Amino acid sequence: MSMTNDYRGYSEKIILANKEASAKNIGVQLGRYCISRDISVSEIADYLNVTRMSIYGWFDGTCTPLPKHEEKIAEMLKTGGWNVHQEEE
Repeated sequence: MSMTNDYRGYSEKIILANKEASAKNIGVQLGRYCISRDISVSEIADYLNVTRMSIYGWFDGTCTPLPKHEEKIAEMLKTGGWNVHQEEE
């Protein structure tokens, strides 16, 4: 299967599922943010201390983040300046 866009580590299946999911879900919003900025599932999972399966569920809208994660995600999406590559001090 040939990918039409070069998204780091994202299959066409997850990209399509994310596009078709409701943008009202903050996990779906996070997915769109990460896919468009080449932030890997592993990076986001490590940053939020959750499994990659959880992240995939959030991205495709089949699961929703816990409130403690929703708050962190909302702040990241609001500021647009989130960088999982930075070390926390």
